[in-house]
Amino acid sequence: MKNLANAEFSPEVIELMTTALDAAVATLPEPVHSAHVNALAESILRTAGAGERDVTNLQRIALLELQLAPRN
Repeated sequence: MKNLANAEFSPEVIELMTTALDAAVATLPEPVHSAHVNALAESILRTAGAGERDVTNLQRIALLELQLAPRN
């Protein structure tokens, strides 16, 4: 993922991001595709890299971006 190759996150922020990712993935219908999980994770990384630290906001933004992503 470009622009975050050198990003560093504290253990606390990593825990927040993990919680947000787990919560976002839990809302997806089965079967969950790895491409969707990757898109959610990238969004959470990008949003946390911009300074967001609220788990609910990280989750919400990632899910919104997934909805807006073009379908292949």
